[in-house]
Amino acid sequence: MIRETFPVGPLQCNCTLLGDESTGEATVVDPGGDVQRIEAILAKHNLRLTQIVVTHAHLDHIAGAHTLRQRTGAPVLYNQHDLPQLALMPEQAAWMGVPVPTVLAPDASADDGMVLRVGSTPVEVLHTPGHTQGSICLHLPSEHLLLAGDTLFRDGIGRADFPGGNLPQLMRSIATRLLHLPKCNVVVPGHGPETTLGRELECNPFIQNV
Repeated sequence: MIRETFPVGPLQCNCTLLGDESTGEATVVDPGGDVQRIEAILAKHNLRLTQIVVTHAHLDHIAGAHTLRQRTGAPVLYNQHDLPQLALMPEQAAWMGVPVPTVLAPDASADDGMVLRVGSTPVEVLHTPGHTQGSICLHLPSEHLLLAGDTLFRDGIGRADFPGGNLPQLMRSIATRLLHLPKCNVVVPGHGPETTLGRELECNPFIQNV
C-alpha cells in the first residue's frame, strides 16, 4: 500500500493519503487544507480518489473536504454525531484567523464497525468519542496502522475542553477501543510525530493508569 502523511492547513493537521497500487484507488484522511498539494500527491502516484474520510469535524481536519469533493467527485465520510460541529465553523475560523470554509453534512456517516476499503485493504472504523462526539479512528490491521485523529498523540491525548468534548469519555474510548490493538501498530495522530501503541503504553503519561 502507498501511504503518505503530511501536514496541511493552519494548524498543520496530519493528512494521510492511502493508495492501492493494483487498482489505483485512493482514500484521503483529514484534508484540513492545501488541496492542491493533496491533488499533486495523488497525481504523483497516479491514483484516483474514491473516498474522503474525516476523523472529526474540527475545521483543521475538514476544511478542504468540500473542495476536494467538488474537484474529484469522491464522497466525504465522517461520523454523524459531529454534525453539531458544523454550526461552530465561524467561531473556529475566527479563532484561527482564517476564512470560514464550506462544510457540508457527510455523504455517509462513518459509523462504528463500518469496514471501508482502499482497493482490497480493509479499513475498520472505530468510534472514539471524547475529543468530539463523532471522533473516529481508522484501523488497518493488515498494515499495522492506526490513524488516530485527535484521540491519541505521541505522549498525549486529545483535548476535551472544546464543545462536544468529554474527558472521561475520551479516556474510556482510548482504553476500550485502542489499547487492546497490537502494540506494533504505527499510530498516526492528528498532529505531530508518529508513534506506536507499544511506545504509548510504556511512555504516555496520560494512559499509564487506564
